[in-house]
Amino acid sequence: MGHEMIKKGWPCAGLTLLLTTSLVPEAQTADNLRVKGNLVEEACTVRPGDEAITLELWDLTSKHLYINTRSQGKGFKLHLENCDTSIGSTVTITFGGRENPALPGLLALDTGSGASGIGVGIETPSSKPLPLNKASDEQVLSNGSNVIELKAYVQGEPSAIRDQTIGHGVFTVTSTFTLDYP
Repeated sequence: MGHEMIKKGWPCAGLTLLLTTSLVPEAQTADNLRVKGNLVEEACTVRPGDEAITLELWDLTSKHLYINTRSQGKGFKLHLENCDTSIGSTVTITFGGRENPALPGLLALDTGSGASGIGVGIETPSSKPLPLNKASDEQVLSNGSNVIELKAYVQGEPSAIRDQTIGHGVFTVTSTFTLDYP
């Protein structure tokens, strides 16, 4: 009987920062840190409010997970505005966060969550999984406004389903997303 929240941070699109450092003897102190970077223009901007989305899932019973192993996905949208296809004609999205070791590719519950034995996954509207730290398929952009549609779902850990040990309670997960214009 929990609610789940996905919080996504500011997107990073095309910002590359290379940090190079070297160990030197203690007597040498100059020129031991160099920073190189390449700042490029983004093809789209994220609609204000979408940089930190909170998604509440409906209440879910452990019985449902024991029978079906996972919930149905609940849709959410990321709105892109002012897209300029001369800068980038496609976009991918990558979600990062703490991975559930029992469910590779799914988010682990945040510390302090009351529930246990579950993870939260992200998938496309056609139910294709979007594992953590893996870029989505490219989505073709059009000039102006565009929408990235995704779904979040809850899945039981295999041992928790087998042993029927899913713990009840409120839970949250936190993820950040990165947009890339290949």
